[in-house]
Amino acid sequence: MEQRTFSRLGRTVGVVGLGAWQLGADWGTVTEDDATAILAAAVDNGVTFLDTADVYGDGRSEQLIGRFLRSRPDAGLTVATKMGRRVEQRPEAYTMAHFREWTDRSRANLGMDTLDLVQLHCPPTAVFADDAVFDALDTLVAEGAIGAYGVSVETCDQALTAIARPGVASVQIILNALRHKPLERVLPAAAAAGVGIIARVPLASGLLSGRYDEHTTFSPDDHRNFNRHGEAFDVGETFSGVDFELGLSAVRRLAPLVGQGSSMAQFALRWVLDQPGVTVVIPGARNTEQARRNVEAAALPPLSAEQLGGVRDVYDELIRPQVHDRW
Repeated sequence: MEQRTFSRLGRTVGVVGLGAWQLGADWGTVTEDDATAILAAAVDNGVTFLDTADVYGDGRSEQLIGRFLRSRPDAGLTVATKMGRRVEQRPEAYTMAHFREWTDRSRANLGMDTLDLVQLHCPPTAVFADDAVFDALDTLVAEGAIGAYGVSVETCDQALTAIARPGVASVQIILNALRHKPLERVLPAAAAAGVGIIARVPLASGLLSGRYDEHTTFSPDDHRNFNRHGEAFDVGETFSGVDFELGLSAVRRLAPLVGQGSSMAQFALRWVLDQPGVTVVIPGARNTEQARRNVEAAALPPLSAEQLGGVRDVYDELIRPQVHDRW
């Protein structure tokens, strides 16, 4: 698999990673055996970057990854986790004491003395401008509790504020064929600063898999059911904030652009990988076949100018009016 480097992290990773939210919660049931099999399928096919968070299943995702790490001590994996969503989302909750508490919990869950990468987990906007927050993160690096830190953001403005911080190693942001705004300023700024870009929600919560239609239903414990309108967290995390029916129309418009020998999902992942400045894309997988097929996207040739232009046209005509100015 192609390798790309997090300059400020000092690590090189495969361009397709694995997002592990679904191993914890909010995507329907994934058993422990299935989770272990998914991790194995991803790593055996070249994945070296795993992304999780302390709140995914109240630590279940971290714990499952921790057990997997102990079974594969020489796998050369980079694990990114996140912190900050265990408390009410107020800027004053982002304190040194909480950071120590949260990172200690993640270190125990993952079985790691030093966490590879810890990301603030979509905190309130005021947090990005708080010098004390980043001083505290610098302290954790100096003490060896974390190797480096980054931020996961909802908006492009938050990303740009974070990129200006000299200690920020990475920005995680929603980027997919239905969410183009980061291409304008965020990716160029990150590249210029040497900040890694972790592209999340690359398949728009499965919309870009091409497997859904108007009759598709989701289980009650799946955020694609209970967060359609932002009832539980930012609506942009579910279908990238795109209305489900509108998203289906966009995917049908995109389908003729998919080349022979690849799936809609692989086409969508290749689109992300073709965007200058992306370090790693982190699709989730709920079974081993999905994990393997996601990795195969890295071996596809870059999309043609015609394909890239077609994606842009669909976005401009159908999606831009609904989402572009929101995030």
